[in-house]
Amino acid sequence: MGELSAQDYKNTLGHFATGVVVVTATTPDGPAGFTCQTFAALSLDPMLVSFNAITNSSSWPKVRDSGRVAINILSQDQEGVARGFARSGADKFEGVAYVEASNGAPLLEGVIASVEGEILSTTVHGDHELCVVQVTNVVSNGGKPLIYFRGGFDLHN
Repeated sequence: MGELSAQDYKNTLGHFATGVVVVTATTPDGPAGFTCQTFAALSLDPMLVSFNAITNSSSWPKVRDSGRVAINILSQDQEGVARGFARSGADKFEGVAYVEASNGAPLLEGVIASVEGEILSTTVHGDHELCVVQVTNVVSNGGKPLIYFRGGFDLHN
């Protein structure tokens, strides 16, 4: 068996289908957010969720510093939203409808569900930060999720 490469690692883990979320927050400079596929339930008692953010992101420090987030679970017809919030250097909220969550973070319209919460902790692991969030509110709207699988969006779920 040869040496493990980063590409082999990515290809293999890409076989695990994930949902796609956009993590948002309100900052002193306005709304901020980024696309994330590493969102998960962490604990029922207390109610905690987690997600990972790449350390070299320009949006993540703004979101982290806000202390409050909304995790917007995207619907299968929101690939454009996912791609838009994955961009760097542009106004990610341009043309995206949203309302203010009870904690002040942007809730994107058209999502199938959302989770609001307070950031409890962040820890650096490799090239990502693991963020743990105390859940303060949830909303379920129904619909089918946007799925990421083997390096692309799976629109046939």
